Amino acid sequence: MNPLNLPFDAEAMLAGLRPWIECESPSYDASAVNRMMDLAAYELAAGAMVERIPGRMGFGGSLRARFPHADEGKPGILIAGHMDTVHPVGTLKVLPFRREGDICYGPGIMDMKGGNYVSVEAIRQLARAGLQTPLPVTVLFTPDEEVGTPSTRELIEAEAARNKYVLVPEPAREDGGVVIGRYAIARFNLRTTGKPSHAGARLADGRSAIAAMARRILEIEAMTGEDCTFSVGVVQAGQWVNCVSSLCEAQALTMAKTQEDLDDGVARLMNLAGEADGVEFTVTRGVTRPVWPPDQPGTMQMYELAREIAGEIGFDLSAGSAGGGSDGNFTGYMGVPTLDSLGVRGKGLHTLNEHIEVSSLVERARLMAGMLMRLA
Repeated sequence: MNPLNLPFDAEAMLAGLRPWIECESPSYDASAVNRMMDLAAYELAAGAMVERIPGRMGFGGSLRARFPHADEGKPGILIAGHMDTVHPVGTLKVLPFRREGDICYGPGIMDMKGGNYVSVEAIRQLARAGLQTPLPVTVLFTPDEEVGTPSTRELIEAEAARNKYVLVPEPAREDGGVVIGRYAIARFNLRTTGKPSHAGARLADGRSAIAAMARRILEIEAMTGEDCTFSVGVVQAGQWVNCVSSLCEAQALTMAKTQEDLDDGVARLMNLAGEADGVEFTVTRGVTRPVWPPDQPGTMQMYELAREIAGEIGFDLSAGSAGGGSDGNFTGYMGVPTLDSLGVRGKGLHTLNEHIEVSSLVERARLMAGMLMRLA
């Protein structure tokens, strides 16, 4: 039986996906992420050996599912996805799961629970049809991608090293294409330390950490150029408005197209550290996603196969490098053939307009099933 003709049903998949979307799972809420892993484990338990891997560093745990195969233990296919989202618990109140025609909204539905669910459904339909993939298949769902994968990078890399191919069901590119390389991303923790004083009676005696950080943020973001961008996305400071704040903390991110550009950007940001007007500014390097260079032979072979399958489904599959990191950065950097953005079509990821195209559930399930049956 041709795997592209399997009876994928968009309505059934959307109904199955809904509990995943309504189980909010922000990265920093380990209990919430673990509840999401429970749902995924139940979906996978009928056909796979499921392992729950405890979390660390304050994050939730991971889930690994291995499917029965005659060549179990030999290098095969790893499907790597994350179950954490950027949306805090309570987002459902303002972004509820709702459908409007071919559009369906919900926190994390595009990034990347939709793609994860489609992958599970592809495997499930192959099993129901009695089709055996040429290679063993492993699914690995992790809890911390949205914050840079600080606790599970080693786990992902170890699993990738045991496999021949990696498929990443992150959201499709805007035109439905896939990703064959990703830019580098580095994170930084910033801190300004000033001098407290009473903001009403002794304002001039203080040195505001907040004001100093504000000036630094403008300086940092002004460093953005064509090949390296800088942004500050988190700022925390102050407890009382009548006090000159002596401490302000922030988080910055830089993205670059090449490792050389990233190294230069990191050096420039680190060199900003120092003291000015009685306020100390410190910069600490955080987690980094390395450059995954495009056009690696193994990845390009995977892309050509995916494009052939897409043509049979009825659409043209483009490919290119992309900004915005994923765990594909790690596996691609390792040199393991990796194809990313195999997930659903949609828009608005990381916003309160996040949504998918319902019709893409079937399209991407067929694409995933085809890849699983033809990679050898």
